[in-house]
Amino acid sequence: MTDTDLISRLLDVIEHDIVPRTRDGVAAGNKLFGAAILRKADNSVVIAETNNEIENPLWHGEVHALKRFYELPRAGRPDTEDCLFLATHEPCSLCLSAITWTGFDNFYYLFSHEDSRDAFAIPHDLKILKEVFTLDPGGYNSDNAFWHGHSIRRMIAGLDEPDRSRLAARADAIARIYDDLSAAYQAGKSDNDIPLN
Repeated sequence: MTDTDLISRLLDVIEHDIVPRTRDGVAAGNKLFGAAILRKADNSVVIAETNNEIENPLWHGEVHALKRFYELPRAGRPDTEDCLFLATHEPCSLCLSAITWTGFDNFYYLFSHEDSRDAFAIPHDLKILKEVFTLDPGGYNSDNAFWHGHSIRRMIAGLDEPDRSRLAARADAIARIYDDLSAAYQAGKSDNDIPLN
């Protein structure tokens, strides 16, 4: 599978598998972060989930997806090294640790930490990285002995035309969906019981 095919598939999963769950989650008062786990062999979706901090503040989109993944019967659950991990947003320190502890050797994300802070008004990822780990934005090692982190936007930027323009337009269309989800979350967040909202 080419990078172009992979990016297209990852955008499909965000749009068709994660966004519908996220709409429901945001309507219930949750943040707009989501994740999916795909089989490397055929890029089929094993599980897709969204943030569920209303139930438990630890159920970030990525962690909630991992929770649901490990609730699958072992006989039908692929090994993590045989899977791709897709996050809508660059994983926070909690989610980076969860991805590491569960044995994934990769993750892909569409929106950066800076997008979470600037476009979606959720600055906690960068604040925690700075206050707890003394790291500036982008200061963690995205290629390490455990996994390789991949920005879908940077992957798109590295493509040749016309694929670059076509996939950038798709990513921009998904970003507009997330702008609407963000507005809905921000409008209702004062009513929820999430410690860092």
